[in-house]
Amino acid sequence: MKLQAIADQLGCQLVGDGSINIQRLIGLDDAGPGDLTFLSNPKYQSRLRSTRASAIIVSNVAPQVEIPTLRTIDPYLTFARAVDLFYSVPEPPPGIHSTAVIANSARLGKNPRIGPFCFIDEGVELGDNAILYSHVSIYRGVHTGCDFVAHSHVSVREYSEIGDRVRLQNGVVIGADGFGFAKRGDGSYQKITQSGRVVLEDDVEVQANATIDRAAIGETRIRRGAKIDNLVQVGHGSLVGKNSLLCAQVGLAGSTKVGNDVILTGQVGVAGHCSVGDNVVATAQTGIPSDVEAGKIVSGYPAMDNKRWLKCSILFSKLPEINRTVHRLQQTLDNLITKRSTD
Repeated sequence: MKLQAIADQLGCQLVGDGSINIQRLIGLDDAGPGDLTFLSNPKYQSRLRSTRASAIIVSNVAPQVEIPTLRTIDPYLTFARAVDLFYSVPEPPPGIHSTAVIANSARLGKNPRIGPFCFIDEGVELGDNAILYSHVSIYRGVHTGCDFVAHSHVSVREYSEIGDRVRLQNGVVIGADGFGFAKRGDGSYQKITQSGRVVLEDDVEVQANATIDRAAIGETRIRRGAKIDNLVQVGHGSLVGKNSLLCAQVGLAGSTKVGNDVILTGQVGVAGHCSVGDNVVATAQTGIPSDVEAGKIVSGYPAMDNKRWLKCSILFSKLPEINRTVHRLQQTLDNLITKRSTD
């Protein structure tokens, strides 16, 4: 593909020779002749002088380099769009595979692609352009919007509602029973039937082996544009706000409320019935046992202001030394008190 054509499709300003052929898009360190690479983090700006790539995507304010450049306001976003020019995700062939089992009352939209050994139960409605890879199970009464994609071994439980352009990666489970049990007088547990549903709004993506549980009553809802990473657990009755990111191994206990544009990084845990305000960022392994105000950056357990947590972290390694110092001071003080009492 000619570099000029790439610039035109991405809406970039081309500086340099647009007639060169580009074969692939690849990272800065691995790029060579015929490659297009990108620089989004100024931290690696020094590598511009040594790259062997034929062309590079950079910000509008990046320094001049010897190779042709595609200049843009947001290099990382442009890189994300450029990937689609060089790679197409393999899809099942059009139509319905002979091994798929589809209930008579199920309604499929236009242009379905249903792979081997899929199961679609009674009362299901799939929107146009649905793609189901092998071994996908769609339970009774599920409704999806258009351009729904479910990769292998996805399960969508009964009566879930899914919007347009939702993607579910391998092994995702939508609408499994929430963890609800009532203790009997004899110490055993009565299961609480989880009669609610899960709602995924438009443009939600859920990545591999994540689970979003149905509520006992009411609903668990993931709002428009939210992205949920691998191995995330969203407890029953929770709400995740618009464009929020839940990174790997995040856990939300039941009835958690997460606001809009929140970022919970790896292994963050939120206790049940807590509210996390809009635009909150929780750094890795933060434990959130109570509500967090909007706009906060929090860390540690129990969650506290990030700057305070960083100061505390510096002190942790010094605690044994501080303890010894305090112990010596206490002994000195005790000796002075004893001496005065005997004088």
